[in-house]
Amino acid sequence: MKTRITELFGIRHPIIQGGMHYVGFAELAAAVSNAGGLGLITGLTQRTPELLAKEIRRCREMTDQPFGVNLTFLPTLSSPPYPEYIAAIAEGGVRIVETAGRSPEAYMPALKKAGIKVIHKCTSVRHALKAEAIGCDAVSVDGFECGGHPGEDDMPNMILLPRAAEELTIPFVASGGMADARSLVAALAMGAEGMNMGTRFVATQEAPVHQNVKDAIVAATELDTRLVMRSLRNTERVLTNSAVEQLIRTEKEKGDALKFEDIIDQVAGVYPRVMLEGEMDAGAWSCGMVVGLINDIPTVQELMDRIMDEAEQLITRRLAGFLEPALA
Repeated sequence: MKTRITELFGIRHPIIQGGMHYVGFAELAAAVSNAGGLGLITGLTQRTPELLAKEIRRCREMTDQPFGVNLTFLPTLSSPPYPEYIAAIAEGGVRIVETAGRSPEAYMPALKKAGIKVIHKCTSVRHALKAEAIGCDAVSVDGFECGGHPGEDDMPNMILLPRAAEELTIPFVASGGMADARSLVAALAMGAEGMNMGTRFVATQEAPVHQNVKDAIVAATELDTRLVMRSLRNTERVLTNSAVEQLIRTEKEKGDALKFEDIIDQVAGVYPRVMLEGEMDAGAWSCGMVVGLINDIPTVQELMDRIMDEAEQLITRRLAGFLEPALA
């Protein structure tokens, strides 16, 4: 399948693996790239630029296909050494970066100087237009369904994607609620040039996370995610567990007086314990509503092949079948 996204990134299929904390290691990124999509190493999971450089080298040993690095710009007082991370990416020969969080505007000159193509994650059309204006090559448009941070507009993809198509000139992919061929075909129909999958890729054999995490995703339904930190305007969609329910009770008790310190035990430093050690009640971890569509743990290759085969069938058979035959 050829779209502007496959052409831009030199990949066979218009499917991008989301950059997920303590999930986006070389093993998963390489598997996605080898299967024809775009795999992403999560930059800040690597605690230092030197460790990121090592992870990039590991990925190069596993694939000769294009892969990228996710770099999230955090709104913190003590920021990570972003110039050094960008240098590690460039020196490692990586030419694709997915940016997220705050605007990457301050770092665009360094990224562009290194010949890096930038795709920025956005939760609104206005942010997507800003990304286009500062020189991003593409954007990932995240609907309200997504795991992690859906923004504060609560805009689902059935509205957000067509609106993005009306306004943008650069290509974009759909993110949030993406899991299968139906997701891909629907995204293409609404103007996207591909899709970004996060939660779906966690439930694959190559995902380097604890089996408990994969089993929890398969067992969950679309009713099992929660929105937390809304009053802090840092909304995050997570999979429910006992720690999350305690967090929600604290939010209700504190109301508008809630401070980050009141819930720090449920949200800070939990990813290694969940993803690596399998402590499913350790705290709040990002997960999309798309868990309701995930029922198995295939290999990445099996998943990608299934999506592309079924997408072709949907387009050429089911959808074409709705059209009346042309009159002779």
